[in-house]
This record gives sequence, structure tokens and C-alpha cells, in this order.
Amino acid sequence: MSPLPLLVALFALALLFDFLNGFHDGANVVATIIASRAMSARGALVLAALANLAGPFLLGVAVAQTIGTEVVKPHAIGIAVLLVALCSACLWDLLTWYLRLPVSSSHALIGALLGAALVDVGLSAILPQGLWKIALAMLLAPLAGLAAGLLMMAATRRCLRDASPKANLWLSRAQVLTATALALSHGANDAQKTMGVLALGLLLLGVTPVFAIPWWVIAPCACAMALGTALGGSRLIRTLGLGLYRVRPIHGFSAQLASALVILSASLSGGPVSSSQVVSMAIAGAGAAERSSKVRWNVLGEIALAWVLTMPLCALLASLMYRLGRMFFPLGGG
Repeated sequence: MSPLPLLVALFALALLFDFLNGFHDGANVVATIIASRAMSARGALVLAALANLAGPFLLGVAVAQTIGTEVVKPHAIGIAVLLVALCSACLWDLLTWYLRLPVSSSHALIGALLGAALVDVGLSAILPQGLWKIALAMLLAPLAGLAAGLLMMAATRRCLRDASPKANLWLSRAQVLTATALALSHGANDAQKTMGVLALGLLLLGVTPVFAIPWWVIAPCACAMALGTALGGSRLIRTLGLGLYRVRPIHGFSAQLASALVILSASLSGGPVSSSQVVSMAIAGAGAAERSSKVRWNVLGEIALAWVLTMPLCALLASLMYRLGRMFFPLGGG
């Protein structure tokens, strides 16, 4: 088959996944600022979209390098692996959005990529060292989010222990800055995962001689995620912003700043983390710092179960889709 139709299909699926990622994960950035009534839902989503768009341009593409070169061997797989992985991840995002579960699009994409690669080539296609790096980042990020939320809330309460009720006005205004920082870090992490897959596809199709992420890959991915963020997120705002406990300005400020610091650190080091996990745990940490019983831990337990199931279920879905596709199309290894 000519590489042009495959290239068009790859770009279409990648941009669809980025749009769904933003549509699905927009709630991560704006849930607390809306729940604490610091901003309107529409204004918060537009702010998040603009910051998401700027994220990869301002903070680099280290995460894209990790996804594109450290998960599977670039020349071992076929282009069909990437197409199937993107299809599977899109379906998972749609399902969990409908169920109002703030799961990880990152887990979905990586799990689907691994599942399709295993069927296409086998274990020899997987890069264990990169996989350990990704697993470590994904394991530590939620714990870091919980700890950062606890510490940030405790520090904020200590600083404001003698403050008047007017401090809530200051905290509400400060959330605009913390939400912007969180959206920038989110754009520098989540959008890059698709950029890495696209850059790998360009290499496999011979469009680029070496693995590279040109601006014309960065720009449409960032725009697709920004558009999804601006248009979506309302279903999951209820889960993150209202489902765990009643969020006040001090909780929103503490959770957003804690999340931004964790995700930004991961982005600069090339660690592909789940913003859903980090934000959810930071919100829980901020609430628990005030009173442990304040947090509806059963809701967090339901979210955690969805996190655990995402990678294996997406790997299974991708492997089934690949096997089904092989029955009708000439799919093969790299």
C-alpha cells in the first residue's frame, strides 16, 4: 500500500486521540477552580485550552522522545501497530468519558501500543528499560500527587492561620495562576504522547530518516488537545470537583499547585505520567490534610480501580483489534 493513505490515517487517528484526550482530561485542570467557584466553567475551560496549546512549545518534547523511542523498538513493528493502538485508545477514552471515570489516556495509549506490538512481533519488540522508566513514573506520580497535596495544603493553612475570610478572595484569584500552570504542564505531558507515536510513524513510513518531532507535528497535536479541552470536560468535572468532597478555594489552590509541580517535573524529565491520577490524588491529599474523613475514599477507590484496569484492558482490546484486522488486511511486522 502507498504510504500516503497510511500517513493520512495515522494523522487523523492521532489528532482524534488528542482531541478526545483534551475532551476527556480537561476536567483535570479545571475541576477544582470551578467547584470552588473561582471561575465559570466556560472561562476555565478556555483558559485551560490556551495553556494546553502553549505547553509543548514552552516546555519541550522530552515525553514524546520517551514514547516514540523507549516503549517498542522503532524498526521492529509495522505501521499497523500504531493505527490499532490509536484506535483502541480512542475507544477507551470514549467509554470512560461516558461512564464519567477520570482514567488515564496515557495508560490507554501505552497499553494499546504494547498489546498490538506483542501480537505483531512478540516480546522481542518491547524495550524493557524504557518500560521500567514509564512504569516507575506512573507508579510514583500518584503518590507524589497525594504527598504534594497534603504538604501544600498544610503549608497554605499554616501561612493563612491568622488570615481573615477575605483570604478566600485572594485564593480564588490565585487559582487562575495555578490553573494556568497546571494546564501548561498538562499540555507538555499529555499531548506529547501522541507526538511520539506520530514521529515514530513518520520514521516507519520513511517520511523522516531518523526519529524527529518537527513543528508541523507539534502544532496540530497541541491544537487538537486544546480544542478538545475547550469543548469537553463537564461530565468529569462532577467526579473530580464534587465527587471527592466539597472543594473550597484553599483546596483548589493547594491541589492545583501541587499537581502542576509534579506533572511539570515529570514532563521535563521525560516521564509520561497520568494527569488524571496526579490531580485526583492531589485533591484527595488537600482534603485529607484538613480532615481524613472529609474525603470520600470510596469514590477514589472506584477511580483507582479504573486506573488499574486501563492498561491491561487496552492491551487486550488492541490485541483483539489487531487479530481481527489481520483477518481482512495484510498486516505484518516491521
